[in-house]
Amino acid sequence: MAGGPVVGEDGLARTPWAYGDPLLLEYYDTEWGLPVRDESGLFERLSLEGFQAGLSWLTILKKRERFREVFAHFDVDTVAGYGDAEVAALLADPGIIRHRGKIEACIGNARAIIALRDSGGIAEFIWSFRPAQTPTPQTIAEVPTTSSESAALSKALKREGFRFVGPTTMYALMEAVGMVDTHLVGSHRRGASGLWSD
Repeated sequence: MAGGPVVGEDGLARTPWAYGDPLLLEYYDTEWGLPVRDESGLFERLSLEGFQAGLSWLTILKKRERFREVFAHFDVDTVAGYGDAEVAALLADPGIIRHRGKIEACIGNARAIIALRDSGGIAEFIWSFRPAQTPTPQTIAEVPTTSSESAALSKALKREGFRFVGPTTMYALMEAVGMVDTHLVGSHRRGASGLWSD
């Protein structure tokens, strides 16, 4: 089936985008689609999805370790304290995506996460938008890029002061942290989150 699961050299079937680079394969096999509920873990995913806007995910994966270094392993309190000097240093760092809007959004989003702590925290906030059902795509063409839930999450986050959290970016976040399962039917990772049964 065109656009369906692709069997790798190891005999395991995967969604086609998992191939092309060892970083993609490892990310697909060990991390993508598994539930993330801790604050720094969600801050990292939220930030990386924001930085990815307009770029390939592989570009982000190649720079991920440097992102972790310069953003204090996505410690929310540390990043929330960044000021002009840190922004200037980040803009000069070739190891990350040097986009002022995205860098400033990352810092602002850390501050917004802190503000959410009194009302349950970022994990409770994001996971409250988990849909009642997950897609069951058989081909890449059947994988959604947005949903009513990702649009609602985007709107709610923007109300709380978050930036670079559009509906498409939020759908990608929902896929990454297991809120929906868009591993193609037939992929060896389908159902890996443990949250859905087809």
